[in-house]
Amino acid sequence: MRTLTKQMQSAITPAMALMLLKEGNKRFEKNIKINRNLLQQAGETSEGQNPFAVILSCIDSRTSVELVFDQGLGDVFSVRIAGNIMNEDILGNMEFGCKVAGSKIIVVLGHSKCGAIKGACDHVEMGNLTALLSKIQPAVYDENSETENRNSSNPEFVEKVATINVKRTLHAIMERSPILKEMVEAGAIGLVGGKHDIATGVVTFYDDTLIINNPK
Repeated sequence: MRTLTKQMQSAITPAMALMLLKEGNKRFEKNIKINRNLLQQAGETSEGQNPFAVILSCIDSRTSVELVFDQGLGDVFSVRIAGNIMNEDILGNMEFGCKVAGSKIIVVLGHSKCGAIKGACDHVEMGNLTALLSKIQPAVYDENSETENRNSSNPEFVEKVATINVKRTLHAIMERSPILKEMVEAGAIGLVGGKHDIATGVVTFYDDTLIINNPK
């Protein structure tokens, strides 16, 4: 598998970028890996990188996006934080990845049985974790279909909050970053959310969050 060059990256459209991720996840699901010389890729990317995607995911040890999407060195920018939350620093990372480095799609990826989501559902307060979990609390309050056991003992409630949290993060990207909003609307980059099932490895993309416009 060839290392991405600037020319190769430039030829990738947002729709193609999404397809590359979907195909990579299919390989992961079937336990098939593209043959890569990672040491060679390390050398080839030592003077520069041309990732085609920026992926915001959770810090969870089971959710490495390079593995889940079967990608190599230099293919994706991986931004990881508990609960795949949004803050100013992460937006800056995304703006760099897309506006400066040329990535073609932003993915916000939640996952099943997320500990951070469970902590927010249980209103956990512990040191600096308190402030982090507070950023997930709006998703907890937005979930109103479950009226009983609104805590981590209710798996359905947890998963619904996780989905809402992903969609709130996508909304925050468009609302808080004029740079990325302009790029999305111009068709320069795509934007989508999804969830990774840690038991099966399957990533389900949320069709109702997908924004891939034709370049203007």
